[in-house]
Amino acid sequence: MLNKEYPLHDMNLVFDMIEQSIKNGGTHDKAEEEMNLLMHLYAGLPAEAVEHGMMFIHGRACEIPASSDIIPLHVRLMNLLEYLEKIEYLAEIPATMTSEEISKRSEMMNSLDEHEKLFGTPLLGYQFNMGSKEPKKAEEGEDEDSGRLLLMNSQASVFACKDIYKTAIFYEDKLGFRATHLDDEAMPHIKLTRDNIAIVLVRGEGAITKPAREFGIKYDMYIYCSEPFLLHNEIAGNGIKIIEDLPEAKEAQSQTINRQFVFEDVDGRHICVSQFIETA
Repeated sequence: MLNKEYPLHDMNLVFDMIEQSIKNGGTHDKAEEEMNLLMHLYAGLPAEAVEHGMMFIHGRACEIPASSDIIPLHVRLMNLLEYLEKIEYLAEIPATMTSEEISKRSEMMNSLDEHEKLFGTPLLGYQFNMGSKEPKKAEEGEDEDSGRLLLMNSQASVFACKDIYKTAIFYEDKLGFRATHLDDEAMPHIKLTRDNIAIVLVRGEGAITKPAREFGIKYDMYIYCSEPFLLHNEIAGNGIKIIEDLPEAKEAQSQTINRQFVFEDVDGRHICVSQFIETA
């Protein structure tokens, strides 16, 4: 559901709004590619079909014949518009927030991935070619990496612990991770997952279980976070020890490091949560 006011019958103005929103920053790398694909496809449609897209935008999708074979195009347009509205909302961080507002922003952040999954994927048999600036016919079996096989898909930090169950309970109860117990493998361990973060807990003894700072390394792990303010509030609210507090946004602008904070886990490890910065 859209919240902004959009023109009633001018799709060109809608795409002007989309382009400006993307230029404001904070969007996925392929948001512009998605915009260009949709814009070129709409440009090739008769006026009546374009008007159906405007009806989608204004909540009148039920009036469009279900037999229309370009409904997926209207759905993709709505996906992009809803995504951009969320990006604009999240970009404005108020000085104070209620718990309901924090929860709303957190849910909104978690929903962005679902929108971004469609960016750059084929639509109505076409996908956008950034090299030629024109949409092209999608080849059968072609993926977003143009056939490049990804040999490395994901990674996980490994924490050696004296008591992996105590550590797992801390990360589940205090940090919202989900624990998967894999005692049937060659190296018994517990895998912790939350969002895009994975941590493997293994049993250990001696120096290997000590925090990295005892060996001259400041942090045991970095977590890059789009909205550290939300995560800081969650962690502090759960009674977790904060080692370095999160600076105010204006104060952080004069710093030479990313806006960040540091917390301590149940085993004394120092975890740095650093502001994720989009790069061009």
